[in-house]
Amino acid sequence: MLTPEIAVDLVSESLHIVMLLVALLVVPGLIIGLLVALFQAATQINEQTLSFLPRLMVTLLAVMLMGRWMVGYLMDFCVSIFQRAATLVG
Repeated sequence: MLTPEIAVDLVSESLHIVMLLVALLVVPGLIIGLLVALFQAATQINEQTLSFLPRLMVTLLAVMLMGRWMVGYLMDFCVSIFQRAATLVG
């Protein structure tokens, strides 16, 4: 039977996974965006594509490098949810 404690545990674990996966994709783009902004402020170049393109490339690189691990992590979580559901029902 699904108790409130089990539901809270599932929700908190799900939120933890979401924050981890989002951070892996967003943080590198934020760092590159900050570096590009500092470069633009130092050189007074105000080109929009100069800030957009490096962030896009770093985000795509992060997806290419971490994508396999992220999908595996989500699959392991999915399997654990189904295993927990089987024990809750039976």
